[in-house]
Amino acid sequence: MAAARAPKPATRRTGVREAAAQATRDSILRAATKVFAKYGYDGGSVEKISKAANSYDRMIYYYFGSKEGLFIAVLETIYRRMDDAEAALHLDASRPVEALAAVIRFVLGYYRKNPEFVTLLNTENLHKGRHIAKSLRAREYSSRAIAIIQELLESGVAQGLFRKDVAARDLYLLIASTGYFYTSNRHTLTAFLGEPLETPEAVAHWEDFVIETVLRTVDAGAPEEETSPPHEDEKWQKSQLAQSRARSSSGT
Repeated sequence: MAAARAPKPATRRTGVREAAAQATRDSILRAATKVFAKYGYDGGSVEKISKAANSYDRMIYYYFGSKEGLFIAVLETIYRRMDDAEAALHLDASRPVEALAAVIRFVLGYYRKNPEFVTLLNTENLHKGRHIAKSLRAREYSSRAIAIIQELLESGVAQGLFRKDVAARDLYLLIASTGYFYTSNRHTLTAFLGEPLETPEAVAHWEDFVIETVLRTVDAGAPEEETSPPHEDEKWQKSQLAQSRARSSSGT
């Protein structure tokens, strides 16, 4: 008589169930992101989302509690993804000018490559931010983004490259607003200005302009006297700031 098989460990069955539950939750989040981006919060019904996720209405209420809870989860997810992408940047704080330029290019590029991010934030702003205000995680993501800029500002100040009176929060708002406005309003601005704003040339021009604007904002000005020969990296960074000052004075 063959020996009876030993029952499989309960932990394995639990692990399978947890994986299936996470897959369902992720599927609903992906579907909700697309539906809310297309129809807005008011038009993005639970029925549309469950259909897009190939799921059931009750699963949305089970995992997220309500339509509002799902929308908050979507907003938290898109913020987290941007935060994760920014955290993955390889920034050298000892070269603050170059690193700050990289941060600017990242932010502007992220908005451009992730139009759903901008659309969803537009939707939430129409609701005066009342959903994201209920999030327990949103401040975590903004704090990390500002911390990166703060580190670069401190490095620039220590090297005599940046002003001491520029707040990281203000610089964050400057970078975010110039990137967000351009991306969010590119279609209407194209019609209003009578020129395309989505061509590679137009996008590259705007990125360069924003970088130059930010560098002018933080520029500590030309040093009165060099006490020792500058390092090659320091020469490069100061040359970038000098070029920015020259363009500013010439009006180009």
